[in-house]
Amino acid sequence: MCCDGFCSVAVQMETKGTDEVEKLKSKVMSAWHNVKYSWALKSKTAFSRNSPVFLLGKCYHFKAVDDESPTESCTAEALDDDIVTGNVDGFRKDFTSRVWLTYREEFPALPGSTITSDCGWGCTLRAGQMILAQALLLHILGRDWTWSEALTLEPLDTETWTSSAARRLVSTLEASIQGERAQVTQPICAAAQGGAEEADSYLQEAYHRTIVSWFGDAPSTQLGIHRLVQLGMASGKRAGDWYGPAVVAHILRKAVDEAVDARLKGISVYVAQDCTVYSADVIDSHSGQTGSHSDPQGLNSGAAPDSRAVILLIPVRLGGEKINPEYLSFVKSILSLEYCIGIIGGKPKQAYYFVGFQDDSLIYMDPHYCQSFVDVSTSDFPLQSFHCPSPKKMPFSKMDPSCTIGFYSKNVEHYERISNELSKVAAFNYVIGNCPTVMCPA
Repeated sequence: MCCDGFCSVAVQMETKGTDEVEKLKSKVMSAWHNVKYSWALKSKTAFSRNSPVFLLGKCYHFKAVDDESPTESCTAEALDDDIVTGNVDGFRKDFTSRVWLTYREEFPALPGSTITSDCGWGCTLRAGQMILAQALLLHILGRDWTWSEALTLEPLDTETWTSSAARRLVSTLEASIQGERAQVTQPICAAAQGGAEEADSYLQEAYHRTIVSWFGDAPSTQLGIHRLVQLGMASGKRAGDWYGPAVVAHILRKAVDEAVDARLKGISVYVAQDCTVYSADVIDSHSGQTGSHSDPQGLNSGAAPDSRAVILLIPVRLGGEKINPEYLSFVKSILSLEYCIGIIGGKPKQAYYFVGFQDDSLIYMDPHYCQSFVDVSTSDFPLQSFHCPSPKKMPFSKMDPSCTIGFYSKNVEHYERISNELSKVAAFNYVIGNCPTVMCPA
């Protein structure tokens, strides 16, 4: 028998011991993942010169000039204006302008844990962030927007880095970039005041920076991993758990619904249930009607009809244990549509963000690259680590059948066009054998 004071101390010691063990485990796992995911591997991607490349609804050609027998393939990094016509630089700029969200380390501890890195488990959340970021780029900046510095980024295949070496290099670059920006801040503002074109460019870059900041790795950011993990706890998920594409879709919906930034009030997320999109519900979401899933508290009840854009996320399964090869044409058709914002997918237990294709290979952005924490609360944080200059490709046959397809609908008229186009896509109404229809009028 023990007194209450002794028992209390014993419990505190046991709790403290457990906490220390958890912290130690977290540090060991973090160190291991840093070694595993902090290598900038050689990743040159081969693209055929004879086949078009599709990127989120846009088509590019890498055809060689005056070459009767062009080589079968070449790398995107190796192509230049001397040997290639078409849209090589256009493709580079378009791809690199997409927001790239990867593993990070050394950020504040995630809710309900001592974990300070998502290395090894957060790839589906990152892929979800990327599809959402693409929707916000469309919503705020439009599909034709590209980042002015996109072509200045170096490919990630020039060296092999350890995590510590990468951090030292990034710190040096950030200090240099911040110094350069400090010197040109006033001239840029002055130029913005001097002409409409300069002012528009300056405003676009401000929006670009704002969108990226929403996904920062801090508890205060509205679409960051801390917020997503917190929302996932309601579904029984914790930091360090595996998140599937369907679960992430619902977490993204909650995050956007509960976002407080006024610029995020003009958009909502609709997640298909059982692979069925109910048109009436999507139209209600566009209207921002009180009590709809997109406006549960009636915050937008006074808005004009058809005033909200809608992100449609459709979790599907394209086969049984393995991908059904018959769905290759379906996936190609989806990624060819101008209002497609990509696919949260990947290989088994390894999530990617699919953005395009060439022939029978998918083009994707890879979140499996560990980078250092960036404080997005500063007014001029570096953007370079949020953009990827090196596309990757994967054979369609390796794709995991479980994925989430995304579309952006600006208004009801736009949604009707999407519905009409999707009705022409072979297999869209039968992506799940037991699901007789995907687009449903009521």
